[in-house]
Amino acid sequence: MLLLRAVLLIVLGVGLRIAAAGEFIFADNFDGAWISGYYVGYQKDLYPVANVDFAALTHLVVGRVVPNADGSLTTTFDIDAVNGPVWAKQATAAAHAHGVKAIVMLGGAGEYAGWVGAASGTHRATFVANLVQLAHDYAFDGFDLDWEPLNVSDEPDFIALAQALRAAKPGVLLTVPVGWANANFQNANSPDPFYGTIAPLFDQINIMSYGMAGPWGGWQSWYSSAVSAASGNTPSSIDTSVPFYLASGVPAQRLGVGIGFYGMCWTGVTGAHQTGGSEIADDNTMSYANIMSGYYSAARYQYDGAAQAPWLGSSTAFGPAAGPKCNFVSYEDPASVAAKGSYVLANRLGGTIIWTIAQGHRTDVSGPAQDALLEAVRAAFRP
Repeated sequence: MLLLRAVLLIVLGVGLRIAAAGEFIFADNFDGAWISGYYVGYQKDLYPVANVDFAALTHLVVGRVVPNADGSLTTTFDIDAVNGPVWAKQATAAAHAHGVKAIVMLGGAGEYAGWVGAASGTHRATFVANLVQLAHDYAFDGFDLDWEPLNVSDEPDFIALAQALRAAKPGVLLTVPVGWANANFQNANSPDPFYGTIAPLFDQINIMSYGMAGPWGGWQSWYSSAVSAASGNTPSSIDTSVPFYLASGVPAQRLGVGIGFYGMCWTGVTGAHQTGGSEIADDNTMSYANIMSGYYSAARYQYDGAAQAPWLGSSTAFGPAAGPKCNFVSYEDPASVAAKGSYVLANRLGGTIIWTIAQGHRTDVSGPAQDALLEAVRAAFRP
């Protein structure tokens, strides 16, 4: 999930029940809106464990552990075999000390072959045993199943894996990130019953509603995470993705939306609904911290009230000396975060995920302003 773009994730849940059919254990019950923040090893220096604003989180998603095709696990956490586990255990212990659940992110972009082999009937039992041991060794409360891409042919093994994890570790939290819906092809009139099938197995099903634009065929320039106002040439928004998953059978209280603590840099266009632009930078490079320190100015700032999305624009390319130069920057700010919180609460959805909390941490300012975006999420989702 290094570029969390269209896959799986979830987090939360309290009680459990036994299903009459097959005696499988399923997720049940909820406790307020969740705020699940991804915290990944390769960004550890951007946001040291001691500085994390745990008061704004309900769940910390610690990334990542990689599934191998034989059911074994790689636990470097994108650091190394020694320091990675040390960092992950420190992060988990700190989360628990603040009353925050800790979930381990499994897989991510580029790990498809490992998922297919590990979840297969041949290696599933070994894989599950290794995951249960991992949870014990690190004190993880659950697993985030980030299988990318999850093809139709993979669905039976995915379901069997989730069932096996619940049977092997009762009370475990299971989460899965899912892709945003292109309203031209996926909408409430064309649901996918797979999501309704997996919904009882997971505590959170979170839409990765960020990075929802690009210079793709037939598209115009658009915002990375619009709440609404999607159109035929800009067919992405939270308000078009959520109805697709609800119609597919995901209960509202199990469904969350995503907030990206990064934005998108475009050249050749100065705002939304324009043609001919190129998107040249996003995750990591265009972190919220970098945008605010190197791209933001009041003169460039605008807010689209229909889409509920902020943006920076100028006919003259702008940006720091060492970074990419942009004519149009789409990103999140406290106003758009508040709009997402209002949408989630009004529609009685489950909560939100953040990719990634380290990208929102600013070191160019001091005091509460360092984590202003994360605090905006807390205020919006758990007022």
